[in-house]
Amino acid sequence: MSKQKKTTAKGTGRAKTAREKAATVAAGTTKLAQLEALLRRPEGATLDQISTSIGWQAHSVRGAMSGTLKKKQGLTVTSDKAGDGQRIYRIAA
Repeated sequence: MSKQKKTTAKGTGRAKTAREKAATVAAGTTKLAQLEALLRRPEGATLDQISTSIGWQAHSVRGAMSGTLKKKQGLTVTSDKAGDGQRIYRIAA
């Protein structure tokens, strides 16, 4: 009896094209796109709002703002302290 390799069904077997990737990002379906949308709101967003909305922990949100948005994309992320002591983060227009 010979051993046969078991195969499993995997998608279509092709990689996404650049246009499909751009459409996914433009549609705002990635978590980074969701983060950017929250920060672009006129009222901004607190760390708690971002964490619950995206499903990330606080340190991951801070890292994404610092690494991806600030350093890689060159956006200016500002933070202001509200009256209740929480910081409100925004992307400067």
